[in-house]
Amino acid sequence: MEKSRNILVSVPVEESHMRQLQEAGPDCSFRFRDGTALSDLKRQKLPFENLVKTAPVSQEDVDWADIILGNVPAGFLHGGEKLKWLQAESAGVEAYIRPGALAPGAVLTNATGAYGLAISEHMLALTLAVLKKLELYRDNQRLERWESLGGVRSIYKSTVLVLGMGDIGGAFGRQCKALGAKVIGVRRTNTARPDYADEVHLIGSLDRLLPQADIVAVTMPGTESTRGLLNRERIGLMKRGAVLINTGRGYIVDTEVLCDALERGDLAGAGLDVTDPEPLPQGHRLWHIPTAVVTPHISGFYHLRETHTRVVNLFAENLSRFLNGDPLKNQVDTAIGYRKTVA
Repeated sequence: MEKSRNILVSVPVEESHMRQLQEAGPDCSFRFRDGTALSDLKRQKLPFENLVKTAPVSQEDVDWADIILGNVPAGFLHGGEKLKWLQAESAGVEAYIRPGALAPGAVLTNATGAYGLAISEHMLALTLAVLKKLELYRDNQRLERWESLGGVRSIYKSTVLVLGMGDIGGAFGRQCKALGAKVIGVRRTNTARPDYADEVHLIGSLDRLLPQADIVAVTMPGTESTRGLLNRERIGLMKRGAVLINTGRGYIVDTEVLCDALERGDLAGAGLDVTDPEPLPQGHRLWHIPTAVVTPHISGFYHLRETHTRVVNLFAENLSRFLNGDPLKNQVDTAIGYRKTVA
């Protein structure tokens, strides 16, 4: 395979990252640019000491590139045939599987494996916050109110239903298993059972499994097949007093139905890093439900430095593979939005 390629990098980088990628593609031409979503405010809050300030990514940059590393605006792609491979910096790639985004034959890979640590720990924090009523005590703290809010619950001996058993769902499942939970996994294909799971089922069994779960954790990607998965009927099937955690995509869960269930007390609480709509608008009732813990889609990105290290390492390894004609890690089936296989 030809070793000389034009490579556009639109992820935040330090000089060490630039050297690492240039060493992986020594005969390639590089342009380092800022993704359009990387505002100066976000840049200031990233946990990096020597972040290199670069120009914003442009349409001309995208048209120049044979390879793109990072989540450039999908509207810049236009199905151009020059682009041979897009390595997304995220696990979700719904913007790039829409018709007309990538040319037929262009390879799409995602960043599965980079986010499991950060997002699963965030999920665990959300789960414990709700089970221990920390969000309610936080409200009382603001009111300077010193009082007990009664009994709390534990992950120990609970049944945790994990929807999506990839890197993120798997990491969360392992954490819950280590804390003494029964872990049931749900996946789209393949019922092979990993060591942390007590049971594994296909998505067709979801209606039967929901009434069993004390904690339902959503880590599935956003695709047309997962849109509205937890609708009125399925939220109605959940055990009274169950907890819902969602770090997948907001539109997997019917927000208004969830709000109804929380306000009635049918569910004990919800921990949400994603919402529908997103951003959650001011005035939305979800902000004001005491048992809802909402964070603004920040469990991933680069708030944890280790995530950024993993993303850059994956980019570098896949670049070497691409230039040597070897299979890439994390190739996505663009027809369904899921990763094909791990090379």
